[in-house]
Amino acid sequence: MALFRADPAEPLRTARRFSRSMAGAESNLAIGLCRLGCPAGWFGRVGDDPLGLGILDTLRGEGVDVSRAVVDDGFTGVLVRDVHGERRIDVVYARQGSAASRLSVSDLDQDYLTSARVLHVTGITPALSPSAREATAEAVRLAAEAGVTVCIDPNLRRRLWPDMARARRTLLPLLERAQIVLVGHAEATALTGEETADAAARWLADHGVAMVAVKLGAGGALGLHDGRGYHGPALPVHPVDPIGAGDAFDAAFLAAWLRGADLAGCIDDGNLAAGLSIQVSGDIEGLPYRREMDERRANNLETNR
Repeated sequence: MALFRADPAEPLRTARRFSRSMAGAESNLAIGLCRLGCPAGWFGRVGDDPLGLGILDTLRGEGVDVSRAVVDDGFTGVLVRDVHGERRIDVVYARQGSAASRLSVSDLDQDYLTSARVLHVTGITPALSPSAREATAEAVRLAAEAGVTVCIDPNLRRRLWPDMARARRTLLPLLERAQIVLVGHAEATALTGEETADAAARWLADHGVAMVAVKLGAGGALGLHDGRGYHGPALPVHPVDPIGAGDAFDAAFLAAWLRGADLAGCIDDGNLAAGLSIQVSGDIEGLPYRREMDERRANNLETNR
């Protein structure tokens, strides 16, 4: 989607000035992976309009392969929001009937999809339309049957899934086909019916997920892999804009996994990236580069001058 972001600390109700950028959990993750040195591709639909074409320009500029993206004769969805570090953020969507919602099974390139090491999907896409739901399920099926690791972040959006029973019927079968699940605390308990993050992680592991990470915000993240648990603390920071932290976590987690890191290393990298990202306003602007991650690990906070 195209993103129009109000000036920091301006409530959306009274904001008059906005910065244009882009948003989308899957494209955010693709950019995050590329910044961390991992080649990534994104496929989906954007409108044949300046907003959609600008999104593809941005993705290309970040090194993301968009060769399988479709330019649709529909319109590109729009998200408008405000920016606050420590208060509720208001969001307005204009996405019903957008190009993204017209994703279909015919848009899947099986050879391209099954050539990847990981397929990452979220629970947002299947909420957009019946055809997008079918495409997501088919992409997961094709990847799983070809031996491609499937990673899913449910990214549960209550405004897209007002019926939680329907959300569970749609998303749980996808989660059970995944090898990696990266999930927020509230959505983990909502989807599994468990009361705690630990119990939700165990539920997912019991249902076939090999590696689970539950994101706890300021509480860091906990994970489970082969029966072994790990809890990593969050990076202590003063947030400027919390939106996008989960995508930054996912990108760094997967980048570490692709390099062969264990669960602790994946979670620690995810927490570090999330902490760095929320110090910058915007969904993609704060996604860290590998050098920034290394400098923060070394606690190198000296001004670069």
